[in-house]
Parts: sequence; structure tokens; C-alpha cells
Amino acid sequence: MVRCLLLMLLTLFASSVVAQSEVRITPDLLEVEVQTVDGPVVITRDQDTDATVDPNFSLTSRRCPPFCIQPMTPAPGVTTVGELELIDFLSSEKGPLIDGRTDDYYLRETIPGAINIPYTEIAIRLDELGCTRSNQRWDCAKASEVMLFCNGAWCGQSPTAIRAMVREGYPAERIRYYRGGMQAWKSLGLTTVEGSF
Repeated sequence: MVRCLLLMLLTLFASSVVAQSEVRITPDLLEVEVQTVDGPVVITRDQDTDATVDPNFSLTSRRCPPFCIQPMTPAPGVTTVGELELIDFLSSEKGPLIDGRTDDYYLRETIPGAINIPYTEIAIRLDELGCTRSNQRWDCAKASEVMLFCNGAWCGQSPTAIRAMVREGYPAERIRYYRGGMQAWKSLGLTTVEGSF
């Protein structure tokens, strides 16, 4: 009886240690597979419990402007989201996830499934998001649900893109803003990939 009890306790302890070693996205979600232009990619968190923040995203003080802290909502009617909402958006294929950064940042590293439309080009590329052009104006009645991000709370690229979209007639209620951007994504140890065209 004592031997059996000890064996049960040892088994419970061993399974507890295994469960604690998994760095999960949520208690119920270890990973999620998303589709990218290069095929499926599995998003997980880094399993190395000694991992640290990427030095490229660890600086706390950048000259403002241009690196000023951005508002939580870049335009009225736009919904600001976090990592779990972004993962749900990608896995349910609700619409495009847009990396609003310049090409060089995107090609170096991005969130799996993201497409690149630089903030300087988005106002002239709304046709890629379901809008049509007529009489020098955009008709965005059939515009896609979209989510935009850039480097983080101090990066103005995606907020600038969002304001340009709304100015051109894109419905604000169809736009989501991942304010944490690459800095928050990487600080949580979530999967990144090289961007591709």
C-alpha cells in the first residue's frame, strides 16, 4: 500500500514537472498553426526558460520624434488588440495581418502570416484590401477585416498607416491595431519568421 502510494505521488510529481516545463501560449494552448505564403508555420513560445529579450528590442529610450509613444487607439473606431486576439485573427483567417513597417524590417523578421504593406504605401494600395478606386476616391464598402502592427508602442508606422486608411475611406471598425508589435511579440518568446515577397 505504501509502495503504491509512493508510486502514485512520484507519477504526479513527474507529470507536474513535465507540465511546468512547457512554456504555453495559454493554459489550454501550446501552439497554433497558421498559413503563410511559404506554407504552414507553427506559432509557439520559446521553450528555453533562460531566454532573454532580443537586444534589438530591449532599448527603452529612443529619440522622439520619430520614436514617440503611440496612443492606445490610433483613430476613432479602431480596435486595439493583444497577442491572443492576433493569434485568433491569424488562425481563423479573418483577413490579412499587415506588417506596416518598411521592407527592410519586414524582410529581416516578422510575425508568421503577415504581409508587408509599408505605411508609406498603404493609401495607394487599398485595392489589395478589398477597396475599389473610382473618380480619384476609394470605395471601401467591401473592405476586408485587417490587423496592423509595427515595432511596438513607440513605433508610429502602423498608426500612421491606419490614419491614412481611415482618411481614404477605409471603415475604422474593420481595422485592428496590435500596439505591442514586434517588441511585445518577441518579449513573449513567440515565433517569428523572415519576411518574403
